[in-house]
Amino acid sequence: MSIQERFSVLQRAGSVSNSIYAAVCGALAAPGLALAQGATHELSPVHVSGQAVNDGYEANVASSPKMTAPLLDTPRSVTVITEQLMRDRAATSLMDVLRTAPGITFGAGEGGTPTGDRPFIRGYEASTDLMVDGMRDLGRFSHETFNIESVEILKGPSSAYSGRGSTGGSINLVSKSPKAETFAEASTGFGTDNNWRLTGDANVAFSDTAAFRLNVMKQGGDVPGRDHVKTDRWGAAPSIAWGLGTPTRVTLSYYHLQNDDTPDLGIPFKNESRPGRVTPPRVDRDNYYGIVGRDYRKNQADMGTLRIEHQFSDAATLRNSTRYSESRNEYVMTRPSFDNCAAPTGSRPNPAYGKAPCSTEANGLKISKALRTLNQTNRSFANQTDLFGEFAAGGLRHSYVAGVEFSREEITKRDGISSGGFDKTLLDDLYRPNPHQAYTGSLSWGPSYRAAKTNTAAAYVFDTIKFSEQWETSVGLRYDRYRVESGGAKRTDGLWNYQLGLVYKPAPNGSIYVSYGTSSNPSGETAGQSGGADGAAGGRLTASTADLGPEKSRSIEIGTKWNVFDDRLSLTAALFETRKTDARSSDPLTGDITLAGSNRVRGIELGAAGSITPKWQVWAGYSYLDPKISSYRSGKEDFSGKQMKFIARQSASLWTTYKFLPELTTGIGATYTGKRYVDDANVYQLPSYWRYDAMASYAFNKNFSLQLNLNNLTNETIYEASHVGLFSYVAPGRSAMLTATFRYN
Repeated sequence: MSIQERFSVLQRAGSVSNSIYAAVCGALAAPGLALAQGATHELSPVHVSGQAVNDGYEANVASSPKMTAPLLDTPRSVTVITEQLMRDRAATSLMDVLRTAPGITFGAGEGGTPTGDRPFIRGYEASTDLMVDGMRDLGRFSHETFNIESVEILKGPSSAYSGRGSTGGSINLVSKSPKAETFAEASTGFGTDNNWRLTGDANVAFSDTAAFRLNVMKQGGDVPGRDHVKTDRWGAAPSIAWGLGTPTRVTLSYYHLQNDDTPDLGIPFKNESRPGRVTPPRVDRDNYYGIVGRDYRKNQADMGTLRIEHQFSDAATLRNSTRYSESRNEYVMTRPSFDNCAAPTGSRPNPAYGKAPCSTEANGLKISKALRTLNQTNRSFANQTDLFGEFAAGGLRHSYVAGVEFSREEITKRDGISSGGFDKTLLDDLYRPNPHQAYTGSLSWGPSYRAAKTNTAAAYVFDTIKFSEQWETSVGLRYDRYRVESGGAKRTDGLWNYQLGLVYKPAPNGSIYVSYGTSSNPSGETAGQSGGADGAAGGRLTASTADLGPEKSRSIEIGTKWNVFDDRLSLTAALFETRKTDARSSDPLTGDITLAGSNRVRGIELGAAGSITPKWQVWAGYSYLDPKISSYRSGKEDFSGKQMKFIARQSASLWTTYKFLPELTTGIGATYTGKRYVDDANVYQLPSYWRYDAMASYAFNKNFSLQLNLNNLTNETIYEASHVGLFSYVAPGRSAMLTATFRYN
């Protein structure tokens, strides 16, 4: 990439002012320097590093040095959700951010599968593929947006980038960091259902090269459309940086988030007395099936990071990141389902399931309310070193990164000890539940024990090689030595994964590419979690899975990317297929877990992000997925040929804003998600839905503005996720929030 092209990238991202950009381009156009540009071997390469500042919807570069080319020239699908887009849509949680991204759906957790963010990318679970600033985050909790600058979604098998897992892709949360300037911002929001939210962002430059930044958040209120369900969370994220704008930079940051929300597993779903394909029962969306006074959930996450970076030259920058993190997930909750209900006199079992239907009595259809508890702590220590830069050799330009990574992860648990009938399963009425049912006894937590331990050592290298102005290739290779212990079982795997891509640029603002990537899901990937949705026994490590090698996935993708309207709008299109082989399955005769399963997802994705005019911004996407189980057995049941669960074949999202006046901006959006099966037999399904949102903001001056957000305008009952059909999680109903923002700079 030429110097002028690189300054163009920075200028579009907001890192270089228009005046500087014009001056540089004018200088580059001078005859003498133009000749020097043509002699590329005489120029030292220019490397773009650091985070891009973006006040719109289009992103041009990714934050990770592993992405060795601008997004336009990266040969795979990457979706970036910018801070401005999150602000305009009033997204306060990672789930808010991801629910509007086509191709992403959700699963729900309970019991052994901890509740928290559980996204599925292109049909494959990615709850253990969440990264924070390029380093894996294992905490199972609900992530917040108050300290997030952008969310980067890398699509397709990507173990070469992030290590184990990442079958459908990975999600990287880019944190806010200190800047060499002084500014402050505070927001106060009040809305329907007693909702309120306070945030603060202050950055103080105490010298030309050092700065301190603090982000804080406090939020509370009721969940719209749900009785007795409340949110209560707060967070703080201080960070300090030295050496800004110099060759040596040091950043020390800390992150704390605490959630004391009401656990809510939605409504009971799986009624095996109903033949045919089943959707959630039609009940009042406000119905709460938990037990007030007994149910609670406490999530706490703490993360400390030290990053040291030194730029030796344009050709080499060395970065080392060290992180310690600890997250705690503790809850007592009620699982509503149709399990354990009594059969009415004279009823006959449903032959499709071999079980009796639930009781229909004079006082209504009975459901069971079972106790689910968890007390789990995830601790991890990670160190990551990257050497990256650019150089020219043999008439070719290279943009490279080479790195090593070491991590240790440990999961400890405390079992719940019930007494006096505290764990008794209660019966309740489906249509008129009583959230104040009396319960007896108490719960205490037993001693702490280690549920799982994982050690990982990895090495990787990536290189983008530019042959000419039209042709370049991207290659990547990673090796992980992955060792896991859980419940007395142990396993060690050596995981080789790679990424290949070829890019053709018919014009400076467009690219056509083909890429191929792999991923590996080793046994024990979700060790200690007792969960996982892919294959028999998920990713747990047991005596029956300790001898199993990793599941393997590969994907081929063909796509194109174009920056149009003076590089203000990014358009993308991709056609892909992901295949998983050696997937876990059950032997029909012995019941042993084997690697005889396989599945695949084919699809197409379209996207648009940026501005059509300086006043008109748009973010849109469409995804069509064709997910199929090629071979999979669970016990004696054969699910081969069925559709993979938790996946919507079609999903789409459109959000657009228009600045009618310099002070007034309005926006409106629509999100569509198709039906999703939630069991392997394709009997239980969540219905499709449309959701509509709107906003309006008015800037009275540069220091004060008001913004009104209206979400789920039609008050649609949205079933967002389910845990294998036992129950279905209900998304928030219609809500409004008015936010006042005060700024100083």
